[in-house]
Amino acid sequence: MSSAQVQGCPVRHGRDDRKSARLADANLQPAKNARVVGSFAAAREILRSPKVRQAGASADQIDLSRPEEISFFFLDGDKHRKRRAAVAGLFAPKTIVTRHRAVMDRTMDAIVADLQGRGSAPLDELSWQMAVDVAAEIVGLTESDSNVNLANRVKAVLDSSVSRKPGFLNTLLFNAKMIPRVGKFWKHDLAPAIEARKRQPKDDVISYMVKENYSKKGMIMECLSYGGAGMMTTREFIVMAAWHLFEKPELRERFLTGGEDDQFAILEEILRLEPVASLLHRKAAEPVEGTQGASVQEGETVCVSIREANTDEAITGPCPYELDPDRAKRMKVVGPYLSFGDGPHRCPGAQVALHETRVFLDRLFRLPGIRLVSEPEIQWNPQIQGYELRGAVVACDPA
Repeated sequence: MSSAQVQGCPVRHGRDDRKSARLADANLQPAKNARVVGSFAAAREILRSPKVRQAGASADQIDLSRPEEISFFFLDGDKHRKRRAAVAGLFAPKTIVTRHRAVMDRTMDAIVADLQGRGSAPLDELSWQMAVDVAAEIVGLTESDSNVNLANRVKAVLDSSVSRKPGFLNTLLFNAKMIPRVGKFWKHDLAPAIEARKRQPKDDVISYMVKENYSKKGMIMECLSYGGAGMMTTREFIVMAAWHLFEKPELRERFLTGGEDDQFAILEEILRLEPVASLLHRKAAEPVEGTQGASVQEGETVCVSIREANTDEAITGPCPYELDPDRAKRMKVVGPYLSFGDGPHRCPGAQVALHETRVFLDRLFRLPGIRLVSEPEIQWNPQIQGYELRGAVVACDPA
């Protein structure tokens, strides 16, 4: 680093608290011929533009002629707005507090009892259970033989989809390894939930799909899209946030003694530095000329670098790589910056993910004797262009 002074930073950019940056720098692969945009202002302008379309996660391979058989994540325009609006209430702050919070608390009761009984456990296993239980409530996968078995079956399907090649959602039903696993998920989890919702609809995604007469393929695609978008990313972020708190006693103390707003500020700042997904691709359906630097020609594909945008000093202020929970308030910007995306495709479950992470970590770090026995190994998942954390083991005193 340069010794140049930057508005109070002792060295250029100050201390670097990021754990995943080096791995990301070595592995990030923007789409071929895509122009990378790293300016926060220009990136946000592009993501918010009604003139761009989804272009990542093999979106160009998706057959849009049958929208009822693909996830709304891949739709744009009126079709996307209608599908998203139909389930928007499931992610509303009031719903999180009045409905999803009970699921989070119940799941943490089980996780704590299991951890105290076993003495130690893989952290990503515990975070996965939380992510699956909450997502299952939202989607409507509530008729499985057990949530643990549901979690294992969803994990088996998603793991088999990670062929380390793109196109997972589009080739979902044609992967030889996935077919039997998808079959088990259908038989034991999705089909029973569908039958239950036909008899008694509820306020969840499956009830909406039943009402709209989705095909079997469409229902599987939508449910597993929620699994990929919600369960996988939340699992990784919980582990990453825990890792930071384990190694930073002062930050951990602030997390445990502060109010919910302070806890969210800490989590959002960690997420700014450690976004689970790093790239968002958009293709211009018509020319885009913005007032904040966005300029995209018709037919051009751009790659929004979330990591670059999140550390753009024009919006972060000095020392962009330091973990500073007071940054967002000081800079008057939304805490996670672009970690959840922006515009019409901004992650609908953003607040759910933050709430379940807060609940998980608040309970975990109050356990007597809680400690990190082994640190996680950072791996790269090219399917989502993001990190995975495996091998972290936590231990606590017995009950």
